[in-house]
Amino acid sequence: MLPSQSLLPAVVFALAALQALASDTFMAAVYEHAVILPDRTDQPVPPSDALALMNRNMDVLEGAITEAARQGAHIIVTPEDGIYGWRFTRESIYPYLEDIPDPVVNWIPCTDPSRFGPAPVQERLSCMARNNSIYVVANIGDKKPCDSSDPSCPRDGRYQYNTDVVFDTRGKLVARYHKYNLFRSETQFNYPKEPEAVTFETPFGKFGIFTCFDILFSEPAVVLVSKMQVDTVLFPTAWMNVLPFLTAVQFHSAWAMGMRVNLLSANTHNTSMAMTGDGLFTPEGPAAYHYDSATEEGHLLLAELSTHPRLSPTYPPAINWSSYATSIKTFPGENDTFSGAVRRDIFTFGELRHKDGNYTVCQGDLCCHLVYQMSNKRKDEVYVLGAFDGLHGSLIKYHWQICTLLKCPSTNLSTCGQPVETAQTKFEMFSLSGTFGTSYVFPEVLYSGVQLAPGEFEVLRDGRLKSKHGTSKPLVTATLFGRLYEKDPPHPLRISP
Repeated sequence: MLPSQSLLPAVVFALAALQALASDTFMAAVYEHAVILPDRTDQPVPPSDALALMNRNMDVLEGAITEAARQGAHIIVTPEDGIYGWRFTRESIYPYLEDIPDPVVNWIPCTDPSRFGPAPVQERLSCMARNNSIYVVANIGDKKPCDSSDPSCPRDGRYQYNTDVVFDTRGKLVARYHKYNLFRSETQFNYPKEPEAVTFETPFGKFGIFTCFDILFSEPAVVLVSKMQVDTVLFPTAWMNVLPFLTAVQFHSAWAMGMRVNLLSANTHNTSMAMTGDGLFTPEGPAAYHYDSATEEGHLLLAELSTHPRLSPTYPPAINWSSYATSIKTFPGENDTFSGAVRRDIFTFGELRHKDGNYTVCQGDLCCHLVYQMSNKRKDEVYVLGAFDGLHGSLIKYHWQICTLLKCPSTNLSTCGQPVETAQTKFEMFSLSGTFGTSYVFPEVLYSGVQLAPGEFEVLRDGRLKSKHGTSKPLVTATLFGRLYEKDPPHPLRISP
């Protein structure tokens, strides 16, 4: 006898769970979405207009979710701002917000949509997950009333949060995360009073979740990985690419390698704002990634990942990031250095004047060491070794330590540190290391055309970032990007208005 229609979702879920439990891997998907944006206005639009725009975006997301499920994905992550976009004031975003309850309420919006008041967005997302038997991760807005007895309550009597939600294969709300580290332009949202370390268990591993700018801070990023021991981080983002170190695929791949977890990074796609680049990143490097600055199209990406990376035989060992660099004397070589700006950060640079050599450049407590050999020393391209040890950022400041082998945009040394995407020079070998004061260091190698170099470099246990067999493509930068979280100053905007 066939199961009744009402039992089918439960049967499908049980079979999927058994299948996932029987495997050491799972299929993951991310979707880079070209968001349909609202018209710019300071005034709230009617709720029906807000919902119409969100439904247009959800139509696109539903197509991606359905296709991901058809290809066997267990979970899909969609981008930050992927349902309503941006261009909002605090007042104008209000019609797009819903009351999102704590997941402890045991709620399936698809089957009980009015339990917590109108929730058409949560209902539709829940049904997408339920109808396709797939975990769905989305970014929406939460609203919570407050009163004057709360000293931090905004004047309009409500909190508004940039919020991630997760629905399981039955459509049940299993996670809700309020973004803690808001970017400077997110004045429409409030900071939660305390950082949230949100995790949930699945048949295919333990997951944590945070949003975009959060990845650069100890809370919640380091807490989830180091203290909560998640296997995989879900990462909705609206990432504006910033060379030479903070292009999305470049930094997110490096972060997964440095933190030794899976990272499911789903970016928005808007070429006019330099938003592109998503991926399925692992401790060993990218399983799949996508970067497209030429078209306005969305893109679905899938890959098979380890359910429990720490148990994998290929799991990389812990790195002592300063071991090699602190054990050697200053390398011989030409010690002439000069200052150059990477955005507002003043680096100490040394030009690589020869086809091969050993170089050392220092700034503050950081000394960066480089051994290299170019395939050919071109007269029209200049490379430098750079060091930076200090606070980055204008309003919100945080401490970086960076060692970088970097191509300059021109032969004029005053341009070193400015963005450059293309190069002609290949390297026979390079070995980069530094006297880092932190265990949180992220290794980046970026080739010409904003291409990653999976499998072409390694990090030795003593902290050296080395090419394996030379570079197969021209090199733009090889970087060790360190974060000294304990030196971050207090956050100036943590209290809500």
